[in-house]
Amino acid sequence: MTAPHTEKLAILFADISGSTALYDKLGNEPARRLVAGCLATMVKEMAVHRGTLIKTIGDEILCTFPNPAAALEAACAMQNAIEKERPGGEQPMYIRVGFHYGEVICEDGDVYGDTVNIAARVASITRARQIMTTRAAANELPDDLRNRTRQVMRAEFRGKQEASDVFLVSWERDDTMSTRIGLPRFRKPSDARNELMLRYHGQTTALNEQHRSAVLGRGEACDLVINSSFASRQHARIELSFNKFIIVDHSANGTYIRFSDGQVIPLSHEQIVLHKSGSISLGEPFSDNPAELVEFIVQ
Repeated sequence: MTAPHTEKLAILFADISGSTALYDKLGNEPARRLVAGCLATMVKEMAVHRGTLIKTIGDEILCTFPNPAAALEAACAMQNAIEKERPGGEQPMYIRVGFHYGEVICEDGDVYGDTVNIAARVASITRARQIMTTRAAANELPDDLRNRTRQVMRAEFRGKQEASDVFLVSWERDDTMSTRIGLPRFRKPSDARNELMLRYHGQTTALNEQHRSAVLGRGEACDLVINSSFASRQHARIELSFNKFIIVDHSANGTYIRFSDGQVIPLSHEQIVLHKSGSISLGEPFSDNPAELVEFIVQ
C-alpha cells in the first residue's frame, strides 16, 4: 500500500453511449465483445498520449493525464479512432468524453476528491460523439488547443454554490454539426430514476443515490442475507458507481447472473454492469437449478 498524496492531474472519463440498448438489441455475449473492442481502442489511444488507466467501470474508463493538453489530445484521438476503426463493425458505436483538471488524492492506484467528481459530472452531461471540459482545464491549454474549445453552457455541480462554465472541444477537422450538437438519443434522460431493486424471499432493498451499495452473502451483517451453504459470508457487492450498478464477486464459488434474455454470465472475482432485469445465484450455476435466487430490476 502506498501513502496517500495530493497531485494536480487531468481526470478523464470516457464511456460508450447507448451500451444498455446494445445489450438489449444484441444479447449479452455479442454486446460484451463489441464493448470490449471499443474499450481496447480507447485504452490504446489513452496510452499513446501519456495516460494512466485507473479503472474500467462497466463500459467506461477512468484515467489520468499529467496535464489538460494531454487529456484533450487523447480524447480527440479516441473519438477519431472509434470513427475510423469502427470497432462495432456494422453496429454503430459512439463514445462521449469529459475531463477536468485539479488537485486529486492518489492512493493505492486510485484517485479521489472533488476533481474526480466534477470530471464524472461533466462526462454525464456530454452527448455521444462529444468531448466536454471545464474552464479550469481550458485555461491551462496552449493557445492552439484552447482555440479548439468554446463555452457552450453553465452547469451546476453538486457541492458547488455557483454554476460552472463547460466547454465543448472540436475534435473533427471540419467540426461537423453532429459534433456541435451531439446525438441526444444516446444521452441519459435527466429524469431517469436510476434505481436498482433487489428481492430475495421476503427481503427487499433498493440502491439509488441515497443508498449506493449492498452486500450479499450468508453473513448476518449483509444487506441481503442468503440462506445457502454455497454462498460466502460476504459473497458479492453491488454498488452505484458513476450512474451504473456494478456487481463485484468476492466469493470462493463464484456468482452467476442470468439476464432477462436468458443469457448467463459467470463471475469469478470479476465485475459486470447490471441492466434491465434478471436474477443472481450465489455459488451455484443456473444449470443446477438453484433455489436461492436474488431477483433484480433496474428502473
